[in-house]
Amino acid sequence: MSNELNPMDKFRFLLGRWKLEYKVPKSQFNPGDSGEGEGEFKSILNKQYVTFEYHAKLSQGERAAQGIFAWDKKSKIYRYWWFEDSGEFNEATCDFIDENTLCLNWYNSILIQSFHKVEKGKVILLMKYPFSIDNYKTVLEVVLIKKK
Repeated sequence: MSNELNPMDKFRFLLGRWKLEYKVPKSQFNPGDSGEGEGEFKSILNKQYVTFEYHAKLSQGERAAQGIFAWDKKSKIYRYWWFEDSGEFNEATCDFIDENTLCLNWYNSILIQSFHKVEKGKVILLMKYPFSIDNYKTVLEVVLIKKK
């Protein structure tokens, strides 16, 4: 067995089932919203991928999506593919800036996203867009609370 570390092990803090609490501030992308949902991050296919699946009920309607994270050995970067029940899909590149924070840069947009573990069993997902040269505005905040 190889002593080489699996790059997908960095996702450990996200694995499991989560309660999702949505806050969508009013912005150029959305009139504002809030709601709840459930999601799960799973390691699959011999720990080579991590999937994220969620279902949420917001005041403007229900939403569901699935995503998959993978390590690109050639480029030495994580990749993410995202598929929504609306038929929308997107792709991002991502990396860990520390052991508790995963940052994503979305293709076809100027949005950035992060998952940050703030304490055991609690992760904050933030989606932001640039407001000025050194400032970003939040367009989505989701508090993830780990289920027992």
